[in-house]
Amino acid sequence: MQLAESGGGLVQPGDFLRVTCAASGRPFTNYAMAWFRQGLGREREFVASIDRAARDAYYAESVKDRFTISRDNTKNTVSLQMNSLKPEDTAVYYCAAAKYYTHSVQPSTYEYWGQGTQVTVSS
Repeated sequence: MQLAESGGGLVQPGDFLRVTCAASGRPFTNYAMAWFRQGLGREREFVASIDRAARDAYYAESVKDRFTISRDNTKNTVSLQMNSLKPEDTAVYYCAAAKYYTHSVQPSTYEYWGQGTQVTVSS
């Protein structure tokens, strides 16, 4: 499976941004999807996940009530809507696909990863 993120950029605190990941090469609905992020000098951390049928989502506490994950199984895409952005949200954002797990926060349980897209929140 190939994953390609898009939509990152530079925004100010309080702004919103939407990043999207396009999947190809494998049956999309066989995979639970997630977003992770990695700030400079920090470990990769879980942000949000969504199940295969788009019925259920799970969020890290740090982004709950600000971020929303969604997927479109007709277009093979997964998106992350980020509102009320803070400087501490600055990171490279990665989408990931897991065939055997759902809502896992462990990067090692995801088989496929995108190359990432940079999100910078700064005034």
